[in-house]
Amino acid sequence: MSRSARRITAAVLASGALVAAAALPAVADDHDHDHGHGRGHAPRQAVVLGKIQYNSPGRDNGSNRSLNGEWVTVTNTSRHSVNLRGWTLRDESHRTYRFDLRLPGRSSVRVHTGVGRDSRTDVYQDLRRYVWDNSDTATLRDSHGHKVDSKSWGHRYGGHR
Repeated sequence: MSRSARRITAAVLASGALVAAAALPAVADDHDHDHGHGRGHAPRQAVVLGKIQYNSPGRDNGSNRSLNGEWVTVTNTSRHSVNLRGWTLRDESHRTYRFDLRLPGRSSVRVHTGVGRDSRTDVYQDLRRYVWDNSDTATLRDSHGHKVDSKSWGHRYGGHR
């Protein structure tokens, strides 16, 4: 191989190594986006608010059945269970429910307003008054007080959002 050919080969290999080295941080940066290290798009939360029944079916007569007719669903979209101990669900009037459960992966729990016996799929705030108004916001916070998800509805918000 001639001296010129070796120089060209060395230059091509060196430039290929530079391109590969430059690509590595970009790959690492994309990986960081997926894990929510403060750059790019926000990661999708594993635990989210699902369907909300804010106006119990039938007459609002204050009975326990009517109170339990209003509820908020909290869903774990991940494959792994999440410890919700210390998490809170709160309305705009600061009425707060504090969780004390582990939510299995790909499952939901329905938080009812009235009195009842907690199970894997349903928990009860044990209240004797309605929580979710016709225009309100449900806010889910983790045990550190960080907002995880929220949903608003009613005339102040132009419907669900």
